[in-house]
Amino acid sequence: MSPIITHFTDDDLYKFTMCCAVIENFPRTQVKYQFNDRNNTVYPTGFADAVAEQIAMLEDVVITEEEIEFMQKACKYIPCWFYSFLKGFRYDRRWVKVWQDEEGHLHLEIEGNWSYVILLEVKLLAIISELYYIMTGEAGQLDYEQFVSDSEIKARRLIEAGCMFSDFGTRRRASFKAQYTCVAAMKACNERVKGPGCFVGTSNVWLAKEFDLKPIGTMAHELICAIAGMYGPQMANHLAMETWTRTYRGALGTFLYDTYGWNIFSLNFSEDFANLFKGLRVDSGDNFEQLDLIVKKYKSLNIDPSTKQVVFSNGLNVDDAIAIQKYAEGKCIPSFGIGTHFTNDFPGIKPRNIVIKLLAVKITELWPFYCDTCKLSEDKGKYTGNSETVKRFLEAIHYDNH
Repeated sequence: MSPIITHFTDDDLYKFTMCCAVIENFPRTQVKYQFNDRNNTVYPTGFADAVAEQIAMLEDVVITEEEIEFMQKACKYIPCWFYSFLKGFRYDRRWVKVWQDEEGHLHLEIEGNWSYVILLEVKLLAIISELYYIMTGEAGQLDYEQFVSDSEIKARRLIEAGCMFSDFGTRRRASFKAQYTCVAAMKACNERVKGPGCFVGTSNVWLAKEFDLKPIGTMAHELICAIAGMYGPQMANHLAMETWTRTYRGALGTFLYDTYGWNIFSLNFSEDFANLFKGLRVDSGDNFEQLDLIVKKYKSLNIDPSTKQVVFSNGLNVDDAIAIQKYAEGKCIPSFGIGTHFTNDFPGIKPRNIVIKLLAVKITELWPFYCDTCKLSEDKGKYTGNSETVKRFLEAIHYDNH
């Protein structure tokens, strides 16, 4: 089988930015991740073996000088030393265990030094998603000619509606070709269509390089989850904001706040952080309700919310983004990160609902035990982690005490 991932930077920017922050702040921290298929899919026979083969192929994927040159030009907030780390980085199949149970469900676990294994998540999800369509034969049903037209229509509607939007679709793309095709079509449309909106860029660093676009991204819930596992969820957002500030000195100032819900984040979001960070990202809950909470919080701190960016990325489609744009006008500076709807929207094809989430953490390899962690968010159906840890975290932050 041919390798699905052939470029080191065929990955989302946030994995690189978080990797850099982890090395600076938690260089010896060890972590465990676990794969979760929210649809409880039965995978084809031999699927786990095919995934393992793809993981082994990652060991031959190394960063090139061309990729480094692009990142140095486009990501000036990343310190130079980080590229020396990336030059020496090699994937290791021993970090990952993958198998299928008797019913055909897929299981995957990752364990190792956080600085290394953090660079696996997006690539593994992209592999699993594309491999599923290959092994089920659905890859042959993907109509790329129609996909170009559909992608251009989406871009045109968003541009004409005044939306500033980016591609966030690496993790659950139908294929590398699908994401490449989508980004190419949207860039072409952006150059033709004159409107108040704009196709800003893509989270995929390699595609940003290929199409001379801005690579988009900051952080994921993983950072806050790890800190919560080590120090507790009550102040995890506060410590994460301090960590991010130490590393990036005000750059990449969009904070992902919903790991443990709005209420505990709001208690941690003091005036100094609100002024320092240029905005927040909404990734769960009702988009309109979350925006109202954000606006109210900024006003309570005597900050004009219309000067702050709010990035919406909660499973959006074009209609969702346009509706939010209309609601958000005058309230904030809205922008949109759209993933699966951009890179896996083919007739008759069901996108994978898959994630890889942090499960446990220990601050150094010398510790004899891990500390469990979890993610709560504003969507109760999207809690991740074992039930006992979820219950303990809910109680610790008084989650239901509204």
